[in-house]
Amino acid sequence: MPWPAWLIGTGIIYCNSGLAAAEAVADFGVAMIISTFRHLPWCITAAASSASDNGTAFRDCHKRATTSSHNLRGRVLGLIGLGNIGQQIARRCGAGFDMHIHYYDVVRKPADLERALAAEFHESLQSLLSVSDCAVLCTPAGGRIITTESLAWLRPGARFVNVARGSLVDEEALADALDSGVLSAVALDVFEDEPKISERLLKYAGSRAMLSCHNAGGTVETHIGFEELSMRNIMAVLSGRAPITPVNLHFLSDD
Repeated sequence: MPWPAWLIGTGIIYCNSGLAAAEAVADFGVAMIISTFRHLPWCITAAASSASDNGTAFRDCHKRATTSSHNLRGRVLGLIGLGNIGQQIARRCGAGFDMHIHYYDVVRKPADLERALAAEFHESLQSLLSVSDCAVLCTPAGGRIITTESLAWLRPGARFVNVARGSLVDEEALADALDSGVLSAVALDVFEDEPKISERLLKYAGSRAMLSCHNAGGTVETHIGFEELSMRNIMAVLSGRAPITPVNLHFLSDD
């Protein structure tokens, strides 16, 4: 998104408070990862329909979900982006579930961070996706990352989670991957044209897709953090110190 003309070159520092949402997004992201391995949408939908269908869906799910559900331990979690959110997801899934953490980022992280997270770096997105049992998109907004081409790099039956931005994903290509079985399950908190959701993706809601309403960062604690971080940025600048979460410093002159 282009910066407003009045903001560029005025000396006004713009800061964001996305850092305050990292914990909540990471927590929600873990729930989404679990969902893709355990088919939670199917299990929940089947239980909810038990009163109307005399338990038919309940019994069917109880019988058949086992054959397509898996533990997380030992699986490769491929993080597309290892910023604040990616790092927190890595810690939770590595230490909590004994998953193997792999990542791709435009800039490789320091060796001490990689060691702390037991994270293996990949030089390309293709390399990462080709080994991932579940790929998690947690990068800033930008151009398309998940496309027909990149989805073809996944192993058949892989899983995909998006806690980043809907604009990063070609939703038609994602639906194609679900149709073909390249993806066994997805969990999406964001969409390209919110609040509208692709009809093709909606077809999988309650079965192979967990779809939520841009809720990942939405907690009371996150909003308290927004206000607190905003005030910390203001106080830092007014006292002559560097801002904590600046966004537009590269636009400002040194004058």
